[in-house]
Amino acid sequence: MNALDMLEKINAMAEFNQWCGIKVTAAEQGLVEIQMPWRPEVGQYAGFLHAGLIGTLIDTACGFAAATVAGPHLLAANFSVNCLRPAVGPKFIARARVVKAGKTQVFASCDLFAVDADGEKLVANGQTLLTVITAG
Repeated sequence: MNALDMLEKINAMAEFNQWCGIKVTAAEQGLVEIQMPWRPEVGQYAGFLHAGLIGTLIDTACGFAAATVAGPHLLAANFSVNCLRPAVGPKFIARARVVKAGKTQVFASCDLFAVDADGEKLVANGQTLLTVITAG
């Protein structure tokens, strides 16, 4: 099974991801792109994408990127998010890459873009440290 097929299968099992409208649009070893459309339910009081959903997109993209090198059994140990500007647009794209993969931990980084008629604008970035879960 290729990386995109694996991640689409994982994404389809995650009910929260389905509620958010997250789609995996590209995947190869160590690299992932996911997208999510704007909906009023994902906004905060001023009409921007809620910071919780910004974190969701960054954490999910990093986790999916890690899964392409370490397999699907991962758990976020730590993640950080930097909100750089208001996230507003009809669509959001998160692009993540594995920075360092080890036997027990994977470190990944992500950039999140808001997309509108004028193109992509970087709205946030972040990093996730994931722990590889072994049967025990």
